[in-house]
Amino acid sequence: MKQEMAEMGAVRVLGWLAGQEDLMPVFLGATGAAPEDLRAAATEPDFLASVLDFVLMDDRWVIDCAGALGMSPERIAELRRALPGGALPNWT
Repeated sequence: MKQEMAEMGAVRVLGWLAGQEDLMPVFLGATGAAPEDLRAAATEPDFLASVLDFVLMDDRWVIDCAGALGMSPERIAELRRALPGGALPNWT
């Protein structure tokens, strides 16, 4: 997957996250981001990677997000792998 496609998918995940009244404050607290900074930060691949990292921390969040966005839960992990720092380590 190309990074540009992953960024567009991650923006969709951010949109879902922004609509989660109970979860969005947790994300903001964990990242130190301010609500007024989200629009500008949404153009930064590293920030978008942090959005996906956050959602991927909990299976329920992944399932809920994927269902709301009409994608498979595995797709969220695929998006993450295509962004900076998302490559899986090769142990061999």
